[in-house]
Amino acid sequence: MGILNVTPDSFFDGGAYFGCGRAVLRARQMMEEGADIIDVGGASSRPGAEVVSEGEELRRVIPVVEALKGIPISIDTCNANVARRAVEAGACLINDISGFRNAGMRKLAGEADVDLCVMHMQGTPQNMQINPQYPRGVVQEIMEFFEKQVKLLVAEGVRRERIILDPGIGFGKTPEHNITIIKSIKQFKAFGLRVLIGVSRKSFTGKSLPATLAIHTISMASGADIVRVHDVKEHRQLVNFFDKFSFLATM
Repeated sequence: MGILNVTPDSFFDGGAYFGCGRAVLRARQMMEEGADIIDVGGASSRPGAEVVSEGEELRRVIPVVEALKGIPISIDTCNANVARRAVEAGACLINDISGFRNAGMRKLAGEADVDLCVMHMQGTPQNMQINPQYPRGVVQEIMEFFEKQVKLLVAEGVRRERIILDPGIGFGKTPEHNITIIKSIKQFKAFGLRVLIGVSRKSFTGKSLPATLAIHTISMASGADIVRVHDVKEHRQLVNFFDKFSFLATM
């Protein structure tokens, strides 16, 4: 999954692809480099990010989604109307960092025949890194959250196989929490659903590409199905090579 931030303030590439023309060129470049799907987001989720109005988010993302018809697109949003408009424009996946906590998003999920990514986040981007704590253990609390949200989505008519789980590395977690999550990917696979891991260039890696590649390799060996990345070319090379050793994922 290639990351396309159509924002002026994302933590790693903020502003680089702000604007429809630059965003479309970058999306096409990532597809050429080997991306399977492009994740388009119009509202930064970095720690302390400002809230973006619905109108502004629509203005940023919908022209991009429309211009990329024929390319598999994921819409990265917590807003049900933005998600709906993006699906109408051709998006095939809704990636909700709030984990479909909002009833409107769950209703849309039941109506739209698209894949869904349920991410765990403690708090909001504005406060998530203010002393995050998990009294029952970070993995246990994420597992409980996934169980609850999957049941709610299925109750709305969502087919289980449409659901992808993302434990939300760096979203309301300390570096120690992040490491624990990476060590516990096989537990998240117990739901029988696809698991997405995204550590790309995050601060606990030192925003380092080698560290990102190393952690994503460990994640794939533990059963992760999707990696969400900024550096598509390097990850495509990694995935192609890793596939030759796919027996590792069963160890």
